[in-house]
Amino acid sequence: MKLTRCLLALISAASLCAGGPPESLAGTAERLKAEAFRTHGAYSDLAWLCDRIGHRLSGSPQLDQAIVWAQDRLKAAGLANVHAEPVLVPHWVRGRESAELLLPTPHRLNLLGLGGSVGTPAGGLTADVVVVGSFDELDKLGGAVKGKIVLFDVPYAGYGRTVVYRHAGASKAAKYGAVAALVRSVSPVSLDTPHTGMMDYDPALPKIPTAALTIEGSTLLRRMQERGERIQLKLEMGAETLPDAPSANVVAELRGTEKPQEIVLISGHLDSWDVGQGAQDDGAGTVIAMEAMRLLHTLGLQPRRTIRIVLWTNEENGLRGGLAYRDAHRAELKDLVAALETDSGSERVKSFHLDLRKAPPEAKASALASLKGLEGGPMEPFAVTFQLGGSGADVSPMVREGVPGIGMEHAATHYFDIHHTQADTFDKVDRDDLAFNAAALATFAYALAQSDLRFP
Repeated sequence: MKLTRCLLALISAASLCAGGPPESLAGTAERLKAEAFRTHGAYSDLAWLCDRIGHRLSGSPQLDQAIVWAQDRLKAAGLANVHAEPVLVPHWVRGRESAELLLPTPHRLNLLGLGGSVGTPAGGLTADVVVVGSFDELDKLGGAVKGKIVLFDVPYAGYGRTVVYRHAGASKAAKYGAVAALVRSVSPVSLDTPHTGMMDYDPALPKIPTAALTIEGSTLLRRMQERGERIQLKLEMGAETLPDAPSANVVAELRGTEKPQEIVLISGHLDSWDVGQGAQDDGAGTVIAMEAMRLLHTLGLQPRRTIRIVLWTNEENGLRGGLAYRDAHRAELKDLVAALETDSGSERVKSFHLDLRKAPPEAKASALASLKGLEGGPMEPFAVTFQLGGSGADVSPMVREGVPGIGMEHAATHYFDIHHTQADTFDKVDRDDLAFNAAALATFAYALAQSDLRFP
């Protein structure tokens, strides 16, 4: 419990308001929260990002516009060292796509090509469909799927468990000679809205087109197969991968007054898929992090350590932003107190997850105990908990090398309902939730920056 006592002592002793008398971190938290709810700056910023720029896939002009916009907003907030750090990113384009059921009953099916997929031959491809419910079922069929389209109709059993069919389905089907692969959207619910996302090819196997069908479309084909009906589908996809495109991470700081070389990093990713407006994934995380920095600066709070914001590029289909940042900043990884990411939507934060990949179990337990000391102190207005768990995709390259990661986990009760779909739009965001989350993040980042706490 030594870390806990150290952190609490530092919190109670620190002078937390520049130019004024000492103030408790709990009092600072209340001021941050009041300012966030007074201005609702995160909500205004997200409205602009969604309505005026829209979705922001890597390589797109919209992402380029968002990178300029973010720098302008961070400069307007008065932050220091605002700049863009260049990154080359994948440039995949969707093109025209359609799915037409020819047999047993003509019917148009809604689909979205999966990121990284190849396209169909010119004019599309027509083939019979075989529906399977697992990789084991596919393996049992083996060569019987040759020349056919394989549909993985796998019910949602949690994102991590089900997304493997989106990632690996195409190559699993190609192994047995399938000409295309479809996957039931990785979501618990659907209003005939397909969910896109990244897929992966096994370099040792042929690349075949792959796309997501809606839950409605996938289960329709399942019922037809169970009735013994022949299913024939015409699939057309104009997807292609162009040469890598220039992009950038956006960086800004509140410089530390006593230990500027030590850094508390907060972040979200600026890119999104090329459908909807990218409001939940991850426009919300972007503006929460931006607003946290603005709140701290507006209230004149000067942290002992540097608080740095990074808005990542290319989280969705490559992680090039996170990888490039790790490589460019390798010399200062030892000075990163924590790398925090918010990337689970806009609903209210429930917990922060501490990710210590290289620490032994006893060190993880001690570090977690030190954070739990904040639950009844400065973080009490937000009713959050601290747990061991995962951090975030963009910070993962640093976390794998020993940097402490922290994931900001939101309620996300409806996150996967609209994740990676046309329905990920601004109208589903609650402005009070955004204000609450920005104040919570600002308070937590400031508490870490004021302390001398170092995680193992």
